[in-house]
Amino acid sequence: MWIANFFVAASATMVLPFLSIYIETFGSFSDAYVQRWSGFIFGITFLVAFFVSPLWGRFGDKFGRKKILLITGYGIAVSIFFMSYVDSVAGLFFLRMFMGVVTGFIPTSMALISAQTNKEIAGKVLGTLQMGTVSGGLFGPLIGGLLADAVGFTYTFFITAIVITIATTFVMIAIKEVVVKDEKETVEKKRTMKEVIQYILADRLLIMIMLISLIVQTANFSIQPQLALYVGQLLSAENIAFMAGLTFSVTGLGNLVATRFWGIQGDRIGHDKILLICLVVAGVFFLPQAFVTNIWQLVGLRFMFGVAIGGIIPCVTAYIRLAVPISMQGEVLGYNQSYRFLGNVLGPVTGGVVAGIWGITSVFYLSSFLFFIAALLLLLVLKGKKKRTIAKRSLVNSSGRA
Repeated sequence: MWIANFFVAASATMVLPFLSIYIETFGSFSDAYVQRWSGFIFGITFLVAFFVSPLWGRFGDKFGRKKILLITGYGIAVSIFFMSYVDSVAGLFFLRMFMGVVTGFIPTSMALISAQTNKEIAGKVLGTLQMGTVSGGLFGPLIGGLLADAVGFTYTFFITAIVITIATTFVMIAIKEVVVKDEKETVEKKRTMKEVIQYILADRLLIMIMLISLIVQTANFSIQPQLALYVGQLLSAENIAFMAGLTFSVTGLGNLVATRFWGIQGDRIGHDKILLICLVVAGVFFLPQAFVTNIWQLVGLRFMFGVAIGGIIPCVTAYIRLAVPISMQGEVLGYNQSYRFLGNVLGPVTGGVVAGIWGITSVFYLSSFLFFIAALLLLLVLKGKKKRTIAKRSLVNSSGRA
């Protein structure tokens, strides 16, 4: 699953380095037109996935998660394959839209592994699996850029489609889905989508967990479109593009290094506590990026920021594993993934608007504020949960003495 998640995650980001150049091959367009449609074409995948992810999760809970992995894996491969033959902006847009429809592979894989993992080591296992997703997102642009330079755009899509097909076939042959005992016992008690939503709304901490997923993605992606410009302000050399890429990728590297560690610590002291720590530390390392005076200060802070947010996704998934019945975990993870996809869309838009009005450094202020607000809200929810638990125990003890 690690290998499959790596290539699926890479496929979503591999077009970043050459998307605008690829659009220019379709005709003679103005720079504004190319920039506008580059944003539309990249963002439409995540926007569609925002609406579709819970459905894939629900189908996985009902019909089997391995089946959904095969449908979405081969679906992604087909969409990328046809991108190698597309000859218009509209065609590329609709293929990226279709890719969003079938982007249910990663949350379904998390649900599959989560359901078959002991609760005591859920953070460790899911953190390890998340390393594959993070690695794919990190190396996707690099792989895409190298392939485009080496073999051209057409063969880049073609090769990627073949690799994802092989990875999905590997899942079909090598991965066995074990039906957990709890799922057999609740097979007659499948909840409707309305009941699942009501279950989520009844758990304040679960709502907060999903809100954190949205905030983290929004804050993280808010600076992405402005990062190259910010690096350009710190450098006068000719290698601005390379340093911008390094600054972008080093966050993923920090994430990759730390995600398994945070998962293990979550298993040991509690995933909610690790989430709180990660949010505070992320804000602490994000804010100083507004005050750097040279590129290496920025690189170092971006790396430490990546380390901080590396624990958020595995701890969120592990908490859902602990708090949600197995029979509906896939759907709940799908909702959580939807919030992450929404953050992927809102982040660049918000960052662009804020930077355009108040300057690039204001984006760092805003995102740091979001991290600290999320930490404060989580702390309040955790305190409220603790008070309710103490009150419930007192009530039970009083009833027992009576």
